[in-house]
Amino acid sequence: MTNLEFRIAPAPADLEGGLASLRGDCARMAPHWAAPEKTASRPVSPSRIHGVSVPARSARLLEAMPDYGN
Repeated sequence: MTNLEFRIAPAPADLEGGLASLRGDCARMAPHWAAPEKTASRPVSPSRIHGVSVPARSARLLEAMPDYGN
């Protein structure tokens, strides 16, 4: 049997000035990042929509999962 013990190192101390400094860095970099232009979505023809096939084993697994509020 494999020993899967993990040790998580503590987070390093904040040496850069905190959240305010991070926000300032982001504000300075924002003009350098180009966001793609939004394109309008068009409806898909029903003839292009196909069913989804799920292997029986996966379907049983999903069916056995608890329903959390739906």
